[in-house]
Amino acid sequence: MPAALFRVVNPEGTGRLARGTIEDGPRMLLPPELTLDAVLGGDGPSPFDLASIDGPAVDPAARIVAPIATQEVWAAGVTYLRSRDARVEEAIEATPYDRVYDAERPELFCKSAGWRVRGPGETIAVRGDSTWDVPEPELTLVLDRAARIVGYTIGNDVSSRSIEGENTLYLPQAKTYDGSCAIGPAIVPATQIEPPFTIRMTIERDGDRVYDDSTSTAEMRRSFGELATHLGQALSFPVGAFLLTGTGIVPDPPFTLEEGDVVTIAIDGLGVLTNIVERLEMRG
Repeated sequence: MPAALFRVVNPEGTGRLARGTIEDGPRMLLPPELTLDAVLGGDGPSPFDLASIDGPAVDPAARIVAPIATQEVWAAGVTYLRSRDARVEEAIEATPYDRVYDAERPELFCKSAGWRVRGPGETIAVRGDSTWDVPEPELTLVLDRAARIVGYTIGNDVSSRSIEGENTLYLPQAKTYDGSCAIGPAIVPATQIEPPFTIRMTIERDGDRVYDDSTSTAEMRRSFGELATHLGQALSFPVGAFLLTGTGIVPDPPFTLEEGDVVTIAIDGLGVLTNIVERLEMRG
């Protein structure tokens, strides 16, 4: 039963790291000075050593939140053949997606600041000015300050296909907005589990299952190490980073997310991430 690192918030609103397992959830609080920034930034023990640290039991009323602090979240695109085909479908000009799939340099983009990330049970959002929206279930790498892979978790890269399809230069608006990124439930150290990973996503609507599909990271065009290396070549990450590795599950058109949908992503060994969809009203 692999160890897992959780972030929990007690009823008083105080956040702490906790250790446990994916099956049993968080069980033991870590010392307050052991923040995720310290762990990934190199000022504390590595995630591999946390199992040896004792602490008080987690309050049963504590809630699990996204296992992230001030880290940036980055994402890779067009890493599966299916994602390349889907991006071609949505785009007016298809060739950029064909080219990047076969290119030496991967597509990498900044997805979210850590404070924007939603956790298990929290809402994710679709933009109010978008007409075609999809969740993208992704194996997520946890990187330390040297961009080395030290753990894995689950991510959801919610995206507007209509906005990105209108013009590829609109990608930041299609990919980055309030509620567009969810991560959780925990970080499993890379020493505790090995790829490939099976990824499954289901979507429930009004009590009915309207989508159910799965893939494997074995189908990826690029390796995890390749993506992490490219990300760290010209960027520094003093407190580490999270890297979503792309999706091989894309709902076929005309499917689009609707308010109230329940999106569940399950990855073997990493648990389950469930979120409810809301519509983000545009301001101004």
